[in-house]
This record gives sequence, structure tokens and C-alpha cells, in this order.
Amino acid sequence: MKIAILSRSSNIYSTKRLVEAGRARGHEVEVIDTLKCYMNITSKKPMIHYQDKILDDFDAIIPRIGASITFYGTAVIRQFEMMGVSSLNESVAISRARDKLRSLQLLSRKGIGLPITGFAHSTKMTQELIKLVGGAPLVIKLLEGTQGKGVVLAETDGAAESVIDAFREMDANILVQEFIKEARGSDIRCFVIGDEVVASMKRTAKAGEFRSNLHRGGSAEVVSITKEERLAALGATKALGLNVAGVDLLRSDRGPLIMEVNSSPGLNGIETSTGKDVAGMIIAYLEKMDKHSTETKGRG
Repeated sequence: MKIAILSRSSNIYSTKRLVEAGRARGHEVEVIDTLKCYMNITSKKPMIHYQDKILDDFDAIIPRIGASITFYGTAVIRQFEMMGVSSLNESVAISRARDKLRSLQLLSRKGIGLPITGFAHSTKMTQELIKLVGGAPLVIKLLEGTQGKGVVLAETDGAAESVIDAFREMDANILVQEFIKEARGSDIRCFVIGDEVVASMKRTAKAGEFRSNLHRGGSAEVVSITKEERLAALGATKALGLNVAGVDLLRSDRGPLIMEVNSSPGLNGIETSTGKDVAGMIIAYLEKMDKHSTETKGRG
């Protein structure tokens, strides 16, 4: 296969590992800077231009789309899809996962465990919003935040009210969630490929921090997950229509609770902590997708 990896840089760990894994399995792999693509949306003949060439000979793409370029990135993926190129994760599924509110609503509809969550924009009923999720301590998130940014732990109702009022002045969309004390600053990242959780790690926040993101100094270690946690991770991935995802969940007294489903999960933490060749597994799954696509076209 000829595979394009849509990534802003070939030096990112995840991108490098996917290039290595693809070439190790005999594929031609090229890194394409998503923002340097430009498109011709001509009827019946869509094209993508990159630098001085037309990208018309790829069999599959692996999107590594950062949150800050979701709009343009998914437009590029759609253009590839219109050209008949297979995408590891489809554009519509990535859009669902990136919209925190939409993803939570879809998971809720499927009956998947979630923290009690409130959503607001310009409400002045701040105390009622706090009561909605059971009072402090609680977590307040900006809808557009990533990697732990725009996330605040309010330990008292007064502190929560002050933060919500401040965010409201920013004309921001706000998520308010119950704080799961029994998780003790840790969460579980389940790496899902197809119908299998291929690896999992426990991430723990550094001292004095409640966010377990590795980008914020958290630590990671391999962990065994329960059947219930496995089913929750697979159910969340399927509900959003993703083929590959990093599902973050909390261990609570009422079972696993999904925090977020990441459509471009990083490989560094999961491969380092588990010792597994997750990049190779992704390429193997892409091969199955391409084989299925070829067989389907043949029957057509």
C-alpha cells in the first residue's frame, strides 16, 4: 500500500513510529503536512494538491489531526474520502469525538457510564448548575480545551461559582462535571483498535495536580483492565464510529466512567509503558481495511 500520514511534523513520536511500522511491513509511507494541502472541489473530480503535485495515488491515510486544526483537517480527510481513499478514522467520526458535548450526548444515548455533567453558556443560574452535578468538589471545563488545558478543579461551591462566572465573562461554553474522588487523581487510557483493546495504561497525576495528562507531568504504568472496563472502552469507540481511539476512563464506585474518547491518541506513553508495538498493530489493521475495501469493490 501507499500510505499518507496527515501530520504537522515528521518529528513527532507517533508520526515517526507509524512511518517506521509502515515501512517495516513493506509499505510506501509519506508524511503530508495537513495545513499545506489545498483542494479542488470540482464536481465529479475532487483533487488534493500538495506543494507542486496532486495527491492522487494513495491507498489509505492515517489522520494525526491536532485539535487546533480540526476544521481544516477534517475537510482534507473528507476530500480524500471523496477520492475513494480509505481513512483509518473517518472524518465524521473525528468530528464527533472532537466535539466534547456531542460525544458525551452520543455516549449518554448509548447508556455508557459517564460522570454527572452539566452544560451551560451564559446562564446566570450558577448555583443551580453547581447543584445539578452534586456540588463541590467539581471539575469545570472549557468545551474547547485539550490536554488538560481549560480544566479547573473547584473544591468549594464558592470557588466553583467564581470560576463559572469568570468563564461566563469570556463568552465560553462550559462543562461542569462531578469530581470522582475515589479515582484518586488517576485514570485509565485504553487503546482501542477495531474490536479489541490492544493496550492499557494507568496515568497518575503528579503531586499537587489532579489532571493525569502525561503532558502535564503525570506518570504512566501498565495496568490490567476489567471486563466491564473493556466493554465500556469498546462501546464508547463504536458509539462515535471510530476504528482507532484512546479512551480515557475513571474507576468509580459505580463502575467505569468515560471521560473522553481521543481520535488521534499519542503512541509514546502507551508504547513506553506497555512495551507493545501499537504502531505495528495500527498498520496491520489498516491492511485489513484495505483488503476489505478491495474485496468490496471487486464484488461491485
